[in-house]
Amino acid sequence: MAEYLASIFGTEKDKVNCSFYFKIGACRHGENCSRLHNKPTFSQTIMIINIYHNPNMGMTADGSHIMMDDTQVQEHYDEFFEEVFTELEEKYGEIEEMNVCDNLGDHLVGNVYAKFRREEDAAKAVENLNDRWFNGSPIRAELSPVTDFREACCRQYELGECTRGGFCNFMHLKPISRELRRRLYGRKKQRSRSRSPPTRRDRSPRRRSRSPRERRRSRERGRSGRY
Repeated sequence: MAEYLASIFGTEKDKVNCSFYFKIGACRHGENCSRLHNKPTFSQTIMIINIYHNPNMGMTADGSHIMMDDTQVQEHYDEFFEEVFTELEEKYGEIEEMNVCDNLGDHLVGNVYAKFRREEDAAKAVENLNDRWFNGSPIRAELSPVTDFREACCRQYELGECTRGGFCNFMHLKPISRELRRRLYGRKKQRSRSRSPPTRRDRSPRRRSRSPRERRRSRERGRSGRY
């Protein structure tokens, strides 16, 4: 029985624990969900709630909608992503992966997920971020159960076939530009290589010490003129 319960934990067959919270760290029912939200006490991943705001969803002072073209929206998003990524990594520790939700549902809109290399760094980030502000609003951060973003993402969205649009209950991750990805994650590869031990090709070859019998045979060959 225990093995069966463990095998269905966090899946749709689990009638006790919320599968959506387990997969994406958020649930549209919130605290009113009929199933348990098991919040982790330790994790590599943190979630910063509703921190990214799409500029085209904002309003000007006279109440009209802000309208940017796709290029301007991407530039705005890249600036936001780089600022948050750099701030988190410089203050709290190395980040393996960071993603931003492009969903419209209240439980996912603007959520930022940052997966640190070390759990201790994630815990430190959550503790400090909840005392800070961003763009005039208090930051809300928590540890997230999400470790595999492939399970959390909407596969139909990645194929351009999601019919639920922004209100899909799985993550629609907003991509950054190739240039920014190369700049942020390229330097991580360089650091990784610098920490790596030298390969066999890099190591100087070691000569195997010969036994007394091998040395004696070598001397005999030398006297007889044989190789």
